Amino acid sequence: MSARSLLLRWRENWGLGKRSRLNPRYLYGLLNESGNRLVDWSAWSTPGVLVATLCGSVVLFILLIAIPFSRDEQLVFSLVILAVSLYIRRYVGTLVTLILIGLSVLASTRYLYWRFSTSMQIDLGADLLLGLGLLAAEFYAWTILIIGFFQTIWPLKRKPVPLPDDLSQWPTVDIFIPSYNEPLSVVMPTVIAALALDWPRDKMKVYLLDDGRRQDFKEFAASVGVTHVTRPNNLHAKAGNINAALPQTDGELIAIFDCDHIPTRTFLQATVGWFLADKKLAMVQTPHHFLSPDPFERNLDLFRRMPNEGELFYGLVQDGNDLWNASFFCGSCAVLRRTMLLEVGGVAVETVTEDAHTALKLHRLGYNTAYLGVIQAAGLATESLSAHVGQRIRWARGMAQIFRVDNPVLGKGLRWPQRLCYLNAMLHFFYGFPRIVFLTAPLSYLFFEAHVIQASADLIAVYALPHLIQANIANSRMQGKYRHTFWAEVYETALAWYIMVPTTLALISPKFGQFNVTAKGGRVEREYFDWKISLPYVVILVLNVIGLLIGIGRLFWWNSHEFGTVLFNILWTVYNLTILAATLSVALESRQIRRHWRVQLTLPAMIKLPTGRTVACETEDFSEGGLALKLPIEMAIDKGSMVRISLFRGDREFTLPAEVVFNQGLVLRTRFEHMTMEDYRSLVAATFSRADAWQSWLPERDIDRPLKGLREVLFVGLDGIRRFIRKAGMTARWRGLETWKK
Repeated sequence: MSARSLLLRWRENWGLGKRSRLNPRYLYGLLNESGNRLVDWSAWSTPGVLVATLCGSVVLFILLIAIPFSRDEQLVFSLVILAVSLYIRRYVGTLVTLILIGLSVLASTRYLYWRFSTSMQIDLGADLLLGLGLLAAEFYAWTILIIGFFQTIWPLKRKPVPLPDDLSQWPTVDIFIPSYNEPLSVVMPTVIAALALDWPRDKMKVYLLDDGRRQDFKEFAASVGVTHVTRPNNLHAKAGNINAALPQTDGELIAIFDCDHIPTRTFLQATVGWFLADKKLAMVQTPHHFLSPDPFERNLDLFRRMPNEGELFYGLVQDGNDLWNASFFCGSCAVLRRTMLLEVGGVAVETVTEDAHTALKLHRLGYNTAYLGVIQAAGLATESLSAHVGQRIRWARGMAQIFRVDNPVLGKGLRWPQRLCYLNAMLHFFYGFPRIVFLTAPLSYLFFEAHVIQASADLIAVYALPHLIQANIANSRMQGKYRHTFWAEVYETALAWYIMVPTTLALISPKFGQFNVTAKGGRVEREYFDWKISLPYVVILVLNVIGLLIGIGRLFWWNSHEFGTVLFNILWTVYNLTILAATLSVALESRQIRRHWRVQLTLPAMIKLPTGRTVACETEDFSEGGLALKLPIEMAIDKGSMVRISLFRGDREFTLPAEVVFNQGLVLRTRFEHMTMEDYRSLVAATFSRADAWQSWLPERDIDRPLKGLREVLFVGLDGIRRFIRKAGMTARWRGLETWKK
């Protein structure tokens, strides 16, 4: 080959032309091909290669954590692992996820090691006290990160087990629907759907456990053919209600539904097969799915556009727990084996999170639990932020009580993976103090010039930023389908102040506090700003604004000799203000005046007009109060006209009487009128309890992109500040007017 040919080949591959630079497309293709070969390397299936790789990785990991680096060396190290992470995250597969987890653990552990070994050389005094508080918060966050990676490293994704063809082998099931103070309108669809479950009638009984001892509930139960169960007191709340019903029933299995959780007709067929396949199985849990928005989704207009607060737990964490035989009982949408439940004394009553504590007791006896991540029921979310906070306070206090009275780490009967899963679940609810620390830590310097980290700003940056960035990359990879980056901080900030005190008191005195029932089925009559709930956020936000203003002064005048340190704390404060502003937006309660929440679902339908003409159409949404239909053509149907609507499920037709309340274009809205109990049964059977009711509920969302998540939180925060100022001004003017009148 001639010299000219060699030169042309070299220029073609490496792109050296007039600008004398490497061809990035060639380099990218070379790296891409190498990466594919590494991931697909057949030797990974050889045990010896895996063991050798693991041992070598552990040794290298320990060395990389402990070896001291200069600032420039740490920067190079951080850039290298960042480049690796950004490159390999494009690939699918568990191996890539494990590598990203390893790099995140490496960066975070190296940061924490540096914090303990180098950055805490502080003299006695306020600096040391504040520095120890920050270090404790960081150690907590590192612990949750590491155990969380372990807990969710390999979701099991369990599938239903088919039932035998011989119906005589199917077990008997009791359906428990506990209620206390909920209106009958909330309970009715759950009871009707329970009666419609696809299960032999002689092998299933439905029990309405009425702790309110209400006459209308008794009459309703009698009218539909379910057993109304009461007791003379309300001892131990929901747990006591269920335990009081156990001696009055005899089914082999017990399915429990909160009174607002409407089961699909396939619930038992999807779950019970596992009890026949595993004789040591004590419980099968399914997801808690909500057909109405929670306060975050409603007040921020995020419903069905972004994963809600609970999706991470029911979408990933419970599936991860299932790998380690540590799935939790969540109080509803679950089936338990009676003999094993009785063996642990019924539902636990020692704590206010009776469900998780019951699962812990079952695991201690060596029984198995399972999680089936298929939506088989839907309920109502909390209507207001105050109700949401109250519910989470109960959960946090209950987990702290379990940690205190029945600690999973110290007790007998659990395997170490189970101990870690329970430990993470309980430690999670102690985030109140660390979150408050992170929101106020930069103020210690901006207000008092306290140096809580004994290091220069650039050194802090080259250690802290890799820890934060790598954790976000790994979490985005694992959790992106169930939670978008930075939104967890908004959720936790909204609750941090309120769970901090109850969890601390529960550790000191486990019997402190009582069970509180979460209200469901209510309405928010007007838009308002919840000053009572938001007061802690407002105070911390104002302090951060003052700190930011002081920081600007320090940056240019007072502490210009510590420019880097001041800038670091200013940027930290700006980030905190972004999270606080988004949290403030949640406290701006939007109106919710619907008696019945509309569910978007497309179903085949047929409408029979007063003239006798029938028109094939499809539903746009449905509720207990009415239907919206999409017509094939525009039609002149007068408002107030009485029509009959047919809905279809398989080869069954369900006909419902309705009144036209709106007709424009191709959309026809109707309201159900003069419905009999049989009509109501037909409505539930054709909508809420159909097997496919929730399978297409969650839309195809964009994959999580951390920078996009930060931008979303920023815009929500800015909008929240704008609305807060407007609402605060209106409130001040209103109070001024009332004072003037007096």
